[in-house]
Amino acid sequence: MSFQFQPDSTASVDERLRIRKSLQEITNRIHAAQNIPQILIDFKEDFLDLFNADMITIYVVDKLRNEIYSLMLAGSQLKEIRVPISNQSIAGYVANTYNIVNIADAYNQSELKAIDFELTFDSSWDKKSGFRSKQVLATPIFHEEQLLGVIQILNKRNGQPKFSEDDVGLAMEIAEVLGVAFYNQRRFARRRRTRFDFLITRGLIKEEEMDTAWSEAREQKESIEHYLMRKYRISKDDVGHSFEEFYRCRFVDYNDKAVIPGDLIKNLKKDYLARELWVPLGTVDGFVQVIMDDPNNILKRDAIENLLKTKKVKYDVALPEDILKYINLFFRSADGEHSFSELLGKLDDEDIGYGDEDGSDVVTESDSVIMQLVNKIINDAYARRASDIHVEPNVGRKNVEIRFRVDGDCTLYQTVPYSYRAALISRIKIMSNLDITVKRLPQDGKIKFRRNTGEELELRVASIPTQGGVEDVVMRLLAKGETMPLEEMGLLKRNYNELVNMITKPYGMILVVGPTGSGKTTTLHAALRHINRPDRKIWTAEDPVEITQYGLRQVQVQPKIGFDFAAAMRSFLRADPDIIMVGEMRDFETAKIGVEASLTGHLVFSTLHTNSAPETIVRLLDMGIDPLNFADALLGILAQRLVRTLCLNCKEPYHPGREEYDEIVQSYGEEDFAKLNIPYNNSFRLFRAKGCDLCDKTGYKGRMGIHELVVATDGIKRLIQKHESVETLRNKAISEGMTTLLQDGILKSLRGLTDFMQVRRVCIK
Repeated sequence: MSFQFQPDSTASVDERLRIRKSLQEITNRIHAAQNIPQILIDFKEDFLDLFNADMITIYVVDKLRNEIYSLMLAGSQLKEIRVPISNQSIAGYVANTYNIVNIADAYNQSELKAIDFELTFDSSWDKKSGFRSKQVLATPIFHEEQLLGVIQILNKRNGQPKFSEDDVGLAMEIAEVLGVAFYNQRRFARRRRTRFDFLITRGLIKEEEMDTAWSEAREQKESIEHYLMRKYRISKDDVGHSFEEFYRCRFVDYNDKAVIPGDLIKNLKKDYLARELWVPLGTVDGFVQVIMDDPNNILKRDAIENLLKTKKVKYDVALPEDILKYINLFFRSADGEHSFSELLGKLDDEDIGYGDEDGSDVVTESDSVIMQLVNKIINDAYARRASDIHVEPNVGRKNVEIRFRVDGDCTLYQTVPYSYRAALISRIKIMSNLDITVKRLPQDGKIKFRRNTGEELELRVASIPTQGGVEDVVMRLLAKGETMPLEEMGLLKRNYNELVNMITKPYGMILVVGPTGSGKTTTLHAALRHINRPDRKIWTAEDPVEITQYGLRQVQVQPKIGFDFAAAMRSFLRADPDIIMVGEMRDFETAKIGVEASLTGHLVFSTLHTNSAPETIVRLLDMGIDPLNFADALLGILAQRLVRTLCLNCKEPYHPGREEYDEIVQSYGEEDFAKLNIPYNNSFRLFRAKGCDLCDKTGYKGRMGIHELVVATDGIKRLIQKHESVETLRNKAISEGMTTLLQDGILKSLRGLTDFMQVRRVCIK
């Protein structure tokens, strides 16, 4: 369809001629442009003069991502703007529906809903730039009934309330010109298409530089991808985007934590895969995922499908050096041990046809390879800083998944064939002195594990029967840790000063509370380290002793023989203590002895599993502890959680939207947040996760504590004596300066140590 612009009849003859002449000049320049980025960048001012408008954005369709994108100059750098093809923005709506829109006020919800009920205006750009969008004229760019892009024009300069019909006609005519230009650019590009065209069209490298790079890379015997990254400082991400656009598949980066696909590579040879540059990564939704250097190579794909004995293969692209890294990871271990796939292969060699039809196991727990397999699982868990190992047989999928919990999150480590389940579980039971004949009852045990380096680890083992007649095993690594200084515990200034004041008192009770794995023992040992001096006798009762500290007399309790925390405390009181630390007050007797010990001139530390500091008081009173004695004994209660911290290497600052700021204010408490004097303005910044090699692309590395400290002031003691409610105790503590767990986490997110999402994951209020 052809559109002919007709200037407003009220315009002067000179004005009509000026518009027609400008339109012709722009048309000629568009058709003479060398590439699409030149069209998107170079002609903006001409378009704005033509429409007498403040801003124009020309978008191009990216079918692969179902997005439209444009380019803008930020200084001397080209930056992309990407918008999903959906009704969540005006330009996205035009690309989604092919409709022209002419809006008087983009912020008028009723006007937007009159066009389409789902239509919304994305105001994020206005918030970042300070620009105020009002009138919007947007039209699709077509050629031969194919959508190629969108034109979006903002704000008439002459103050008229809306773009005129003449403006609409002019936009349609320019859209037709751009449609022809975009079509020709793409057709020309297809004639000389290479996998690096994305880099050229985005202005990251010139065509003549690309031609030179091919020959220079060959002369230097270097891969063209590595040469471009080294010589022209092109990022790996940009090379990946270029590959994705050319091959129409996903670009896969190397990840040294990838799960080894033992069942897929057991019949493949390492030398063959390295020569042909492909390797399977796993199975996703019934398709085998294979990465290769050239997914368009039909002959290689036929060979792959023959070797894997399936046509259901999904091909992705990767750099040759990354494919080789994956092959080395799957077939070789860097520390000289056998790799996971080698161990599985050895099992297959020793036990051809290891599973018979009824699913019985030929592999036994006495096989040396099974021992090596369990040892490798434990060693790898330690190397990855895992706190727990989960061994989970899956009856439905006929496999055994092994997962590690690292920094609080579970991730898949490896998958083992289902026929090894009993041998694997039995080997772990033997190591932890459990009964291998008992499979229908839970069992608990411990493993003393010595690494090749001579370092000794202790693992707490729990076996639990699960559906399908199988057993799960969970192993918690209790590595001998070093005592952290109290100054490095991440306590805010008020909490640190109050805690130091408490632990230097001669007698009383201090409690650290929180769920399992929240760092309570670490905090207690940090406090003991602060007051550990030769003139003080310190006894500790722990289960188990995870952290050793010179100067402390540390005792491991043995509940199975009757030596529990209460018994340990009674014996401590006969052993001339100054300070006592008890692992947990899990019953009335232990709590009662603790209170009595603190009233008879001893400083008592302990832990409790409660959600917050004020709740701990009510929990102990409900146990039956005398309120008067408890009020006299208590010095303070520290509640804590662990949150994942942002990776220092890659965390990035950003300016959040007003909605995110308001959510933080509401969560913190409007009145309390107002006291912080942190207004929402253009300089307000938060930090978010990005992902790099140091943090395994997660954006997070390590954990830190968030805290809530109730100080046993006279006011709090009076409320304890009256057995007041949790809410009353909490309000009193807040009025005396306590920050809640959520508030403490928000303060740390404002400092860029973590983000609000991680804080909300571990605490409610």
